[in-house]
Amino acid sequence: MKYPIIIALDPPHEIENPVEWCIKIIRETEDKVIGYKIGLPLLIRTGLEKLREIIKQMNKTDLIIADLKLADIGEIMIETIKPLLEIGIDTFIAHGFIGYRDALERLVKYLDMSKSKLILVVSMTHTGSIELIDKNIDDLIKIVLETKPWGVVVAPNKKNIIDRVKNASREENIDLKILTPGIGLQGAEPGTGLKNGADYEIIGRLITRTENPGNKLVELINKYYRWLN
Repeated sequence: MKYPIIIALDPPHEIENPVEWCIKIIRETEDKVIGYKIGLPLLIRTGLEKLREIIKQMNKTDLIIADLKLADIGEIMIETIKPLLEIGIDTFIAHGFIGYRDALERLVKYLDMSKSKLILVVSMTHTGSIELIDKNIDDLIKIVLETKPWGVVVAPNKKNIIDRVKNASREENIDLKILTPGIGLQGAEPGTGLKNGADYEIIGRLITRTENPGNKLVELINKYYRWLN
């Protein structure tokens, strides 16, 4: 059985071979998770060709997400994702605060043509999110409704924001997935996001910084996710 878990592949700097590091994690976990999230730390360390080697290992993976936190004009974001589309990445994360016109508008149209997915960040897990991003949640929800992305990112413990995003999308008949990062070492207990209404939880270091990622995943499933069976 696959669980609604996405593993964040962000190798620590001291890892000498990030390709082998990723492949080991994928082989030990792919049967039980829905996908993987690739961030800038991995992309910078490997480059495109070695990243292609990693993606080739994801034979049973439903989601391969590039977490670039795109935040630019439309043309630049499109040029940024083109090489990643070519190596098999099918989902991209962008910031909602850049707005729709000439930015997300063009990006989402390009991704739709490419049969790929867009995820928008509407609330982050760090404390600083409340200083600016969370204060503008009403405007960010309007951007979400206009852009109609595949999904949004919301902190797992912000149930009020999860509820507001879900209710607004339902009213507009938009099928929207909610992804909650920050599970584990950022303070949210596994299962928190799902119990608060999210569709997926993103887990990184809690699994990847262990000697046996597969065993750690099974341990988390047995302790926190059995209620999903």
